[in-house]
Amino acid sequence: MQPLKTEADLEAAALALAELDPAFAPVVARAGAIPLRYRPPGYEGLAHIVVGQMVSRASANAIWGRLEALTGGVTAESILAHSVEELRGAGLSGAKESTLRGLAEACRNGLDLERIARLDIDAAIAELTAVKGIGLWTSEVFLLFSAGHPDVFPTGDVALQSAAAQAFGLPERPKEKQFRTMALRWQPMRSIAARVLWAYYAVEHKREAMPVV
Repeated sequence: MQPLKTEADLEAAALALAELDPAFAPVVARAGAIPLRYRPPGYEGLAHIVVGQMVSRASANAIWGRLEALTGGVTAESILAHSVEELRGAGLSGAKESTLRGLAEACRNGLDLERIARLDIDAAIAELTAVKGIGLWTSEVFLLFSAGHPDVFPTGDVALQSAAAQAFGLPERPKEKQFRTMALRWQPMRSIAARVLWAYYAVEHKREAMPVV
């Protein structure tokens, strides 16, 4: 499949997913329009994902705004130009400050995120998770939203697990290993399956579930 980088790409992929797995057709209909949330692959895109982890969208946006005001633009160079205290003062936790600094140092030392975005999933994840603080979920979300990869599915995402259980009438949220097996039926378009389920969750629960990117 082609990378998913426009709203038209998402719409076409959702229709194709419903044809691939007819059980998804009512889920696609219920989910409605799917937000694009695309950020170009690069330091800023991955940093924004890190900042948005485990906090509300409002909190993430506030912290990001303070970071931009402090740095004049979030880049590897601008992060390294500021002290730990300055970055913590913008609202970053110790762990997130350390991750952003470590990622910036890796980029300064040759880590090319645009190149990584073009790799196959396993190779890309191996390079990303080699950076301290960048885990599997963060890597998958980067590949899904910044690289536009068509076949990524973060099986450890609790909102996705909950959405799948509700959408498909499962007795409980699928465990990660079970969910990974379940998602194989949606290859090679697991990314749109994830996006549809996040959108479905938002409709059913009246709150956002899609990662902050």
